[in-house]
Amino acid sequence: MPATAAAAAAEAPVIELRTLSRTFPGTPPVEALRGVELRVDRGDYVSIVGPSGSGKSTLLHILGLLDRPTAGDYYLDGVATGQASDEDRAILRGGRIGFVFQSFHLLPHRSVLDNVLLATLYSGVPRAERHDRALAALDRVGLSHRLDFLPTVMSGGERQRVAVARAVVASPHVLLADEPTGNLDSENSAGVLDLFDELHRDGLTLVVITHDPTVSARAQRRIRIADGLLTEVA
Repeated sequence: MPATAAAAAAEAPVIELRTLSRTFPGTPPVEALRGVELRVDRGDYVSIVGPSGSGKSTLLHILGLLDRPTAGDYYLDGVATGQASDEDRAILRGGRIGFVFQSFHLLPHRSVLDNVLLATLYSGVPRAERHDRALAALDRVGLSHRLDFLPTVMSGGERQRVAVARAVVASPHVLLADEPTGNLDSENSAGVLDLFDELHRDGLTLVVITHDPTVSARAQRRIRIADGLLTEVA
């Protein structure tokens, strides 16, 4: 990337949604998102909280470049994504977005280290750096002593920490977390949220989508979603 383009990207918001809508066909059509405006700057920790059916999943899919809006614009690091090819969107997604899901999505018969290493294959990490980057990511989440373990013998909290290591191994510009404590008890939930606090203090941009007001309250900024509309909570 030329120096001027890199400088412009550094000054742009990580995420910017402009009058973004998503409508699904039907009788009548379903307006899942309606004229959404959102700006997430570098280093923000944002939670988006709302009940089932509020548009959270649709918003997550668009933010993660897994779906396209019906109208409006989505800029990632200042790059317009709406008309980008599927290949370009995949490159952006792999190199700039980390994902953490409620259900972990770890390969059960591969070691903790292998699960994190596999994430480097599609994220642009140079081959010579992959092993060291995976080790560093696992150390960052406190699992350097579990490298050879299989996910099936680990607690839910440990599995979610592996998922976080996998999400941050490529140094993404933003971490998207979808109900990250949904399958965890209160103790393990607190541990994962403490880890998010640490990542935020290290400068990582986080967007956490949840129905849980306790999870939402940990964020620096809180946004409520209802009927496809976003409202910032004071």
